[in-house]
Amino acid sequence: MKIIVPVKRVVDYNVKIRVKPDGSGVDTINVKMSMNPFDEIAVEEAIRLKEAGHADEVIAVSIGPAKAQETLRTALAMGADRAILYKTDLPIEPLAVAKILKAAVEKEKPGLVILGKQAIDDDSNQTGQMLAALLNRPQATFAFKVSPQGETVEVVREVDGGLQTLALRLPAIVTVDLRINQPRYASLPNIMKAKKKPLEEIDAASLGIDIEPKVKVLKTAEPPTRKAGVKLKTAAELVDKLRTEAGVLQ
Repeated sequence: MKIIVPVKRVVDYNVKIRVKPDGSGVDTINVKMSMNPFDEIAVEEAIRLKEAGHADEVIAVSIGPAKAQETLRTALAMGADRAILYKTDLPIEPLAVAKILKAAVEKEKPGLVILGKQAIDDDSNQTGQMLAALLNRPQATFAFKVSPQGETVEVVREVDGGLQTLALRLPAIVTVDLRINQPRYASLPNIMKAKKKPLEEIDAASLGIDIEPKVKVLKTAEPPTRKAGVKLKTAAELVDKLRTEAGVLQ
């Protein structure tokens, strides 16, 4: 069985985001970029399934500019077998991502597609669900545990009331949550080996898919600065401020 893992290149989660002076978006010039943390978890889960004998090959897929090769090389260094980059310089929205991934799935015919539940740059949490709908395949989101069992895969997923167990017929789509695993660090020997693993580049425009953005960002702004707190000595002072300044008490 093949497993496809989509990975996204995003601003590193340790970086403090800066908005461009003209408000047109987030400044990414000379900013550290890395693999989306949820996608890193998805790569780790796919590799663990392969190590357990449930898969023969793990394929990392990314959509974006040429620099996204760095993200794919990270996935290869972690243990993915090969990678595919659908190259485009356009900003890609979730539906366009799902359509491109659909083409990748039809090309590679994997038994499982494992995605991070969302990307930390837009927090859309839509791609996995859209991909399942486009392919008409069973899906399980927010996975806590993934256990392939012959022609099915058992997925324990996190829900508001606790845990829910689903059995999906393969092929299927699964999105993973934070607590499913702890991603491994790529060792130096594996980083060197990753440079020799196959990385295929495909022009996204050649797929004949409409990937033009449908949403226009009018303005990007930083959240307002919070005012400093005030220490009060008595409960009476607190009640007075809540009444006179905050207006929450009558």
